[in-house]
Amino acid sequence: MDVQDVDFEELYRGGTPMGRKMPWDIGAPQPAVVALADAGEFTGEVLDIGCGLGDNSAFLASRSLRVTGLDGAPSAIEQARARTPDVTFAVADATKLEGYEGRFDTVLDSALYHCLSEDERRAYLAALTRATRPGARLHLFAFSPQVPDAFPAPYLISEANLRETVGKDWTIEKLEPTVYTTSMTPDELRQSIREVLDADADGLTGMATDADGRVLVPVWRLKAVRR
Repeated sequence: MDVQDVDFEELYRGGTPMGRKMPWDIGAPQPAVVALADAGEFTGEVLDIGCGLGDNSAFLASRSLRVTGLDGAPSAIEQARARTPDVTFAVADATKLEGYEGRFDTVLDSALYHCLSEDERRAYLAALTRATRPGARLHLFAFSPQVPDAFPAPYLISEANLRETVGKDWTIEKLEPTVYTTSMTPDELRQSIREVLDADADGLTGMATDADGRVLVPVWRLKAVRR
C-alpha cells in the first residue's frame, strides 16, 4: 500500500474503499490510549495530532484535559467538530504546525507517523519540537515490521528509525511492542483486501483479535520527553 496514493480527504468525505469502514476508525478511543490516560500520562495542554474523527480527543477531553485535535483532512475536522463541539479542532499541516509554537505539554500521535515519508517524518518531529514546551511528553503509536505483508499498511517503522528521528530532540523513555485495535474482523479485512486491493489476503491468517473479534495490529508504543 503506497500511502502517497491515499487521499484521506476523499476517505473522510465517504469515499472509503475498505468495505464502508476505515480500519483505524473504531468509533471509540483506542484502548491503548485509554490505558495511557488511566496511568496519568496526559497532562497540561494536549495535542492529538492526526486526530481524524476525534474519538481520542473527545475521550481525553472527558478526562478534564485541555485538548486540541489537528488533522490535514478538512472533512475529518468538520465531522469531529460536529461530534464533539466542546473540543478545539482545526485543520493543520503536521509537518509545519504554524501558529502553535511552544504551546503543548503532551502530544498523542495515534498512527500518524507511519503515514509520512522519511522526509516528512523529520519535518514532523521538528514541528512537534517547536509546538511543545521543554519537558513535554510524546506518546506515539506506529506500525512495526511485525505487521503481516498482506496487511494494507502505509509504512512499517523500524526501531532504529524511531530512535534516530525521535531521539534527535526527545529523550526516549519507553519503546516497546503493543497492538493497535482496528475496526474490522479478520473476514471483513480479508474481503476488503481481495475486493479493493485485488491482493492475496491469505497472509492474514492467525492475526490476533480482541474480545469483539476486531483485528489487532502490531505497533510500537513510544514515550519520549522533549529536551
